Amino acid sequence: MSEVLSFTITEEHVGARMDKALSALCGDDLSRSRLQGLIAEGQVRLNGVSCETASRRLELDDELSVAIPPPVAADPVAQDIPLDIVYEDDDVIVLNKPVGLVVHPGAGNHDGTLVNALLHHCGDTLSGIGGVMRPGIVHRLDKETTGLMVAAKNDKAHKGLAAQLEDRSLSRKYKALVLGVPMPLKGSVDAPIARHKGNRLKMSVNQKEGREARTHYLVLESYRDEFALVECALESGRTHQIRVHMDYIKHPLIGDPTYGPQPTAVQGALKRAGFSAETVQQMMDFPYQVLQAYSLSFIHPGTNEEVSFEIDMPENIRNLLNSLKI
Repeated sequence: MSEVLSFTITEEHVGARMDKALSALCGDDLSRSRLQGLIAEGQVRLNGVSCETASRRLELDDELSVAIPPPVAADPVAQDIPLDIVYEDDDVIVLNKPVGLVVHPGAGNHDGTLVNALLHHCGDTLSGIGGVMRPGIVHRLDKETTGLMVAAKNDKAHKGLAAQLEDRSLSRKYKALVLGVPMPLKGSVDAPIARHKGNRLKMSVNQKEGREARTHYLVLESYRDEFALVECALESGRTHQIRVHMDYIKHPLIGDPTYGPQPTAVQGALKRAGFSAETVQQMMDFPYQVLQAYSLSFIHPGTNEEVSFEIDMPENIRNLLNSLKI
């Protein structure tokens, strides 16, 4: 069970940022960075409503509550889980994460994660600056998203990569198969994202309380005007960002169980385009969202030189795209 702390705002904290006021009210129990994390996770309620805006200014008699989830075990164990290593040196390791692999331990995933695999492969050289539960992890991919990730092997590398993630010089590009063909063929989605108010497992566009999020997209190929292969470049890195943004502009990702199109919409598009029964079956049976982090570039924290990596699409995605070309 989560522990819940509750407070009523007095004159002392009127006009203060929510995270700053909570830091003062909680004292030594919770750091400000920890509170900011809880706010982003939807664990803080303002007057009974979830509020994910750390900078929200408080008013007299506002009611605040903070739910503190029970801690997960502090020390993940090393596990011999195969890794697809694209590049590795003394500072960084670049990986091709497979579908189904969770990045770091958490509720429901205490082991069997990328962190467990990295601990086995790298031993105690991994950076711990990202928190004990995710050593070396600078950024992450959703469980059902495949593709490139970089992890730091020492604190200096971690600080350098984290700074690049913050100033957006660490570049990540994705390929996604979506329903319909976005117009214009090249554009940007600038829409803040927050936790979904009705479903805590989802994210959604929220103009008032969302965190800044911007995705640039480019249509690489279209298939009979019913589907499109889209390149997406992140300017920010919110949870489920590409999936949420593409759904927001009415071009959801094929195979996405959370934000994707209804099966009837996909079937209708396939029927209108006259695809073969084999292609229809292949599309309808695809087991996860068609989304791959195919390109990654950053300034190497050890050499200060720009490095870039690209990978091919997994075979099952290639086969699906090839079937759409017939």
